[in-house]
Amino acid sequence: MPKSSALFDTALVEQPMRQIPLDLGPAVSPGFDDFIVGANGEALTWLDQWPAPGYNQSPVYLWGPSGSGKSHLLRALVEKAVALQFGVIWLGAHNAQIWDAPDEASPTLAVIDDCDQLDAHNQHLAFNLFIESATAGRSHMVGGDGVPMLGIVAAGRLPPVDLPVRDDLRTRLGWGLTFALQPLDEAGVKESLQREAARRGIGLADGVVSYLLTRYSRDLGFLMALLERLDRFALAEHRTVTVPLLKQMLALETA
Repeated sequence: MPKSSALFDTALVEQPMRQIPLDLGPAVSPGFDDFIVGANGEALTWLDQWPAPGYNQSPVYLWGPSGSGKSHLLRALVEKAVALQFGVIWLGAHNAQIWDAPDEASPTLAVIDDCDQLDAHNQHLAFNLFIESATAGRSHMVGGDGVPMLGIVAAGRLPPVDLPVRDDLRTRLGWGLTFALQPLDEAGVKESLQREAARRGIGLADGVVSYLLTRYSRDLGFLMALLERLDRFALAEHRTVTVPLLKQMLALETA
């Protein structure tokens, strides 16, 4: 088996960690090209150019309300890192996964999602990622043992200063670049839902998206989850996704 991060090997000895495969959804995971930019062009530009020559290894933190695209961008970055044959460590509030690089000398990207929801154990793991990152960086600078540098990109609903986490982790999450993500307007949400439906191969009848937008908030995370449930329900019923089918599903869920 390829060698995983020493940090996670140690963590597993100290306390078993929930190694749950990250569910990236359909076979084709969302990428940067699928992201509706809105007012978030600066963050998308930085992530799309990562890792540019001379890439700064300082941590990057994305924050914004639910549905502002944080997890979409993180998952797109994971896809990019894996395609570049980098190692990846994903740590979230409820899941964790490691992608080992084919070459042990390749760099490793650490991604921390839902920083505002990390429990004490996962806060400990997140803090140790920063320690390992600093150690790896010093090793390269002084010509040490050749440990690959470890970049960290994290996200949460709150800015670093307001995160309900231990002080040393809060400080480190705010060390580097911080991007505040803005939710999409109604036109952006509509376009995003239509793109997601097309990506999933869902045929949406006229009026479905408009019905959703007139009866629910523009919380894109909620709407995407609703669209996924609707997709599964339509497949189970062998029916096209229509407003009556949506009403039927919602009625059964609240019954």
